[in-house]
Amino acid sequence: MRLLRPAPLLASLVLLAAMALPAPAAAADLDIPQLHYQQRTLPNGLQVLSVEDHGSPNVAVQMWYHVGSKDDPKGRSGFAHLFEHLMFKSTRHMQAEQMDRLTEDVGGANNATTGDDVTNYFEVVPSNHLQTLLWAEAERLSSLNVDEPNFKSERAVVEEEYRQSVLANPYGKLFNAIDPNSYAVHPYRRPTIGSIEDLEAASLPDVIDFHRTFYRPDNATLIVAGDFDPKQLDAWVDQYFGWIPKPATPIPRVTATEPKRRKNRRVTITAATAPLPAVALSWLIPPASDSADTIALQVAAALLARGDASRLYQALVYRHQVAREVDAEADVRVGPGLFLAYAILASGHAPEEAEKLLHEEIIWLATQPIPADELERAKTLLLTDELKQRQTAQGLAFALGQAALIGGDVARANTDLAALQKVTAKDVHRVLQKYVTGAYHVTIDYLPAAKAGQPSSGESSK
Repeated sequence: MRLLRPAPLLASLVLLAAMALPAPAAAADLDIPQLHYQQRTLPNGLQVLSVEDHGSPNVAVQMWYHVGSKDDPKGRSGFAHLFEHLMFKSTRHMQAEQMDRLTEDVGGANNATTGDDVTNYFEVVPSNHLQTLLWAEAERLSSLNVDEPNFKSERAVVEEEYRQSVLANPYGKLFNAIDPNSYAVHPYRRPTIGSIEDLEAASLPDVIDFHRTFYRPDNATLIVAGDFDPKQLDAWVDQYFGWIPKPATPIPRVTATEPKRRKNRRVTITAATAPLPAVALSWLIPPASDSADTIALQVAAALLARGDASRLYQALVYRHQVAREVDAEADVRVGPGLFLAYAILASGHAPEEAEKLLHEEIIWLATQPIPADELERAKTLLLTDELKQRQTAQGLAFALGQAALIGGDVARANTDLAALQKVTAKDVHRVLQKYVTGAYHVTIDYLPAAKAGQPSSGESSK
């Protein structure tokens, strides 16, 4: 997950200010204006968020459903992702793929993503097409045709995505193995893309039940950002969404509690498509609601791996030349997240070499003084990313959605960047020592099949 994207978006002036400031002061001294959003909830439970911005004659429409891969039925991994595809099929009054015609044919675009916690559908169109898009999203919510032909055709599409992104990708099996091996009991352990076996085991009644359970107004957030008239927006939202009934049945929620790790674990994965070995490390971190710690962890990840000047790149790629690619990330979720670090090795090197250096660099960052200019550079890079994103209507809408659905409070669209600016070296030390250097981790060794002289998986403890 990205930083919970919180500040406004009159960003062109802000970015000019950022570029004009010297690096050590850039993140700390920026005066970021507030993002002025509106929110309301319809009687049927639909949450509506909006932010008016007349900087361009475009408008973004997004529907965020509070359902992700963690909500997949048992034995049906990949189900939320499958349903994302089904939402582009026919409805009572729309033909299959008509959303493409309503957006692309007028110079706009549309897409959707499935995550661990949410599924979101997003469009951007010239603002005079806002009414049509609101009607279309309400139509998809209320009148989707869930039938056998649509189910089977989209299941085949998702299975092909799995073959391309997991089986054919040289490092697809590595990244697909992180969640299953990082969580013991939480349903985050099911990869979002699922598996072919689980998808094949699914049936049409499963799909219908999933739609009935999660695709309902009181489990959705409508977000509109860009060039629109607020009074007209409210009237259209009431017209197209207000009549949709709120089901009487409760929405099932994940209640699993991930236990603390009691030892280190090591797993070995082999792949015939991998040209070079790799190694990945994961640690458990708190939910996104713990903003003080998760934002500091995101700064720590940027210090480790953001850009060629970062610590992991300089140590593993440049000085020791044991890796050709490195990265680190604070993967923040509604529930427990992960702090990740990985390296894809250079030819002639083994995972244990990279693992040793990864640990050394993380421990050094967690215990030794952090130069002020290095810390400010990392914070400025994160800040600039968020402000650049918010120069578009689509980026504004994503800022609201991320804050509301992942962060748990839309107000974080105006507080998280302020918190980022205040992160200190002591904060970075504190969170790394608490969640990383002072905690147990999972190590995944990833080996080309021809070079694997050990079982496909194994485990060791401290």
